[in-house]
Amino acid sequence: MVSWAGITPFFFAAGPNSRSLVTTPAQQFHVLVGSARRFVLTTHVNPDGDAIGSECALALWLRARGKEVAILNADDTPWNYTFLDAIHPVLRYDPATHRELIDRADVIVVLDINHLGRLGQMEEAVRRSHARKVCIDHHLDPDRFADIAILDDHAAATGQILYDLIRSADPDAVTQLIATSLYVAIMTDTGSFRFPKTDGSIHRIIADLLDRGADPSATYEEVYERGSIGRLQLLGRMLAGLQSACDGRVVYMSVSREMFRETGTNEADTDAFVPYTLTIRGVEVGLMFSELPDCIKVSFRSKGAIPINELAKRFGGNGHRNAAGARITGATLSEAISRVLAEVPQFLP
Repeated sequence: MVSWAGITPFFFAAGPNSRSLVTTPAQQFHVLVGSARRFVLTTHVNPDGDAIGSECALALWLRARGKEVAILNADDTPWNYTFLDAIHPVLRYDPATHRELIDRADVIVVLDINHLGRLGQMEEAVRRSHARKVCIDHHLDPDRFADIAILDDHAAATGQILYDLIRSADPDAVTQLIATSLYVAIMTDTGSFRFPKTDGSIHRIIADLLDRGADPSATYEEVYERGSIGRLQLLGRMLAGLQSACDGRVVYMSVSREMFRETGTNEADTDAFVPYTLTIRGVEVGLMFSELPDCIKVSFRSKGAIPINELAKRFGGNGHRNAAGARITGATLSEAISRVLAEVPQFLP
């Protein structure tokens, strides 16, 4: 568990004429929820299932407590998570429309990231806001921007942290819709419960979410079985172009803007593609390079003790030990591939 609290400690009444110190970030957050009225929730650019599922779960819990809540993200919700909009609206941030919403907020909660630089076009507005800032996240190497930070880099997903946070306030607060949102968050960030941090505690949480109404079949279909023909065509072209390096210990795939255009797809359609690189015998590092209009997005994956997040850091990114990402600007697709491949051997055992 990693945590900090940069604000003056909260106190709560414990009896007549007495004050008791609230010592943990989770306790401070619950006191803050009790006193604040207007909340804005946000997450990283190109939000994934853990990000949006966590936002929706927290928004529902706050609304049940009579709070005003808005979810604002820098990017549109990817197609396979738009069904969560029916659970709670997720708005794409527009400076002209939403500036007042941020300026009036009592609390801004940043979920599933620990660096404001990953907020995209929302970064400046969030930094400028006088609202209390809360960070809830499970990634490594946090930046100290928040007044309250609830961080656990051992957690498999931000949704796992939220589950514990919500239940610590009220064990019966997890409704069917909150359970569905948290199920999406945890399922997607554990790779459908196959990544290394998937332990007994995760399955016990999932069992409780199912008991509270989460539907695993319907959720899986929404997230993974509503793609377009173009998405499968794109995957086929990327798999056909697989390349290996370092005597077969590294495999990488790439997608150009032309491939996106010809298949009618976009960045969101590549979700869950990079794990295919690790399905090949003997491969220890998998990479995916996506040529976007303003950068080259690199997805890093590894097996075992290889700290792939350290490789991502060399290109301005970060993440988990076995799963990370970075965005390289000022380089062509081929240049980015060459630069990353040149660094990979230093991380192989």
